[in-house]
Amino acid sequence: MAVVLIGTLDTKGPEYSWLRDRLAELGREVIVVDTGVGLAASVPAASGPAASGLAASGPAASGPAADFPAGQVAALAGADLEALRAAGDRGAAVTAMGEGAAKVLADLHRAGRVDGVLAVGGSGGSSIAARAVRDLPIGLPKLIVSTMASGDVAPYIGAKDVTLMYSVVDIAGINRVSRAILGNAAAAVAGMAGAYAARGPAQDGDRPLIGASMFGVTTPAVDAARARLDELGYEVLVFHATGSGGRALEGLAESGMLAGVLDLTTTELADELVGGVLSAGPDRLTAAGRHGVPQVVAPGALDMVNFGPRDTVPERFAGRTLYVHNPTVTLMRTTEAEMAELGREIAAKLARATGPTVLFIPEGGVSALDAPGMPFHDPAADAAAFAGLAAYPETVRLAAHINDPEFGRAMADRIHLLIKGDQ
Repeated sequence: MAVVLIGTLDTKGPEYSWLRDRLAELGREVIVVDTGVGLAASVPAASGPAASGLAASGPAASGPAADFPAGQVAALAGADLEALRAAGDRGAAVTAMGEGAAKVLADLHRAGRVDGVLAVGGSGGSSIAARAVRDLPIGLPKLIVSTMASGDVAPYIGAKDVTLMYSVVDIAGINRVSRAILGNAAAAVAGMAGAYAARGPAQDGDRPLIGASMFGVTTPAVDAARARLDELGYEVLVFHATGSGGRALEGLAESGMLAGVLDLTTTELADELVGGVLSAGPDRLTAAGRHGVPQVVAPGALDMVNFGPRDTVPERFAGRTLYVHNPTVTLMRTTEAEMAELGREIAAKLARATGPTVLFIPEGGVSALDAPGMPFHDPAADAAAFAGLAAYPETVRLAAHINDPEFGRAMADRIHLLIKGDQ
């Protein structure tokens, strides 16, 4: 069972030597990847590299021997270590070493030589490690001990299962506090690596995985689809369409773990377009298509944009149709123009898919709030979205509300056919 240590040995040599020894004591093979370039973050003003706020330094003598030296890591990113040092651009160096370390990990993973990854560092080291582990499969342990873990950690975690541990003190030597924290980190990753290795690859008896997107206002549809997919022999992973949920679904589609995607709830696209708080970013609804994963898509909850408490809704939306879902969530109805644009956007994204893709349109409404007598019922706005969606040729229109049981079951049956290769 192997744990890969990724770090800047020029600045964190003693800490990585200590971690290597602890992991060895715990019975783990240790592979060390050096991502240090020899650039200090801040130095007195001077000529040469220091003039830009950076200074060159050599590797720390007390650091462990690297299985993948910094020069090799840089080369894997198409960079030259000496050129990075001479340029004195710390941002460029961090980017290059993150890319190179990612390639090292990819090679080790293909060879079956990584059961866990551990890194320690400040903002630079954490950024390198976060990029390095980003493409590893979900389930493979990834632990970063960081001085940045008590703030906004989204840039480090993204939508992956990265574990962050706050260092409490700066990672600057082994002392009473850092010894306890780094010791816990070593024990944690050693234990996780052991569990990961024992779990092994997916078994032949494991059911194929399908990722599904859901919101509270589309829950009945997803429940109906999930029940049908269970009958058909699938395991369904449900992602709540709250921005992070959509990013997680995209990440899982990237990972190759999914047999198909039932993207019934694409509401995050409305937040991205209009400026709501639950956007999953501009790349939402692209990963499955890019990787050829079979997908069935619907315009679930496109009728709404999400905000926080009522008094947080931006002033520019005064006069719009609002619905206070609860004290912390306020929903805003999308307009006819916004719905038309969302329809066109979805059709364009699906047209770029490389795998089998079918779009389902619920003519009776796209959410629980978009039904006769409900506050977001707006047939004209829905029709505008449907007209845009119609630009995609593989479309199924059903005279049903999205939450009618037959709609969810029909989507489930179609994703099953796509996975089996029967369009």
